[in-house]
Amino acid sequence: MPAKPKVAFFDFTSCEGCQLTIVDLLQTHLGLVNLVEIVQFREAMTEKGEDYAIAFIEGSCTRKSDEDRLRKIREQAAVVVALGACAHLGGVNAMKNRWAIENVQTYVYGEDGKAMYESYEARPISAVIQVDAAIPGCPIDRFEFLHLVQKMLQGRAPKLPDYPLCVECKLKENACLNKLGKPCLGPITRAGCNAICPTYGDGCEGCRGWIPEANFDEMREILRGHGLSDADIDARFTMFNHYQMQHMGDDAPVTTTVSPVKDEPLPTSTFAAPQEEPVR
Repeated sequence: MPAKPKVAFFDFTSCEGCQLTIVDLLQTHLGLVNLVEIVQFREAMTEKGEDYAIAFIEGSCTRKSDEDRLRKIREQAAVVVALGACAHLGGVNAMKNRWAIENVQTYVYGEDGKAMYESYEARPISAVIQVDAAIPGCPIDRFEFLHLVQKMLQGRAPKLPDYPLCVECKLKENACLNKLGKPCLGPITRAGCNAICPTYGDGCEGCRGWIPEANFDEMREILRGHGLSDADIDARFTMFNHYQMQHMGDDAPVTTTVSPVKDEPLPTSTFAAPQEEPVR
């Protein structure tokens, strides 16, 4: 790795919130800019260089045409890092995998959706190319990104925590939300975010993926104790991790199907976007 490696950021299907987190980080840690040379970063610069050693990729792969672009990035980069839950796990985008893709296309884009908008099963980028490291989360934790870059510059291999989020809650002396009657997936979710959601009173939703040997049966019993139905629990298990559950097949710890079902009715909502006032 060069003393000042060239770095590029790429985005696929995502909200780009992880890249914005990095932009926020650079405002308070400008020294990082002196350690690397950023040659491509659409959220922060208009210049675009194709010579880079490290590629950070945000977003899931949701189109067949994405695969060629991913492979070209992999051919150029010495190191590829999956940036955030969508690139790392497939993320919320993979929830569409429950339905036949042609039904999703017409549901979202209308009767001509299948012909006008390319789409296929959403997947993490590791399903297409080799990934050297990952920064989980939705969005990522800015300091975890900083620590990963520091390790890479030192020639050290970054390693994700293999213990649950509950450890970080204990270290911060947080009261257990599950004991307070608030559903929280902390017992089965990978640590590393400094327990930000439980610290502010929100239950963990599993955006960092599962710890090795997660006890889903016990987690389900805890969530049932909150009055959640099995379907509600399945929805929580699959919100960020649908792709993983789908590819576990019959071993997936869910009670509902996670494989595409052609006739499965798509969800409905009573939500209505606010209407703008007419221009007078």
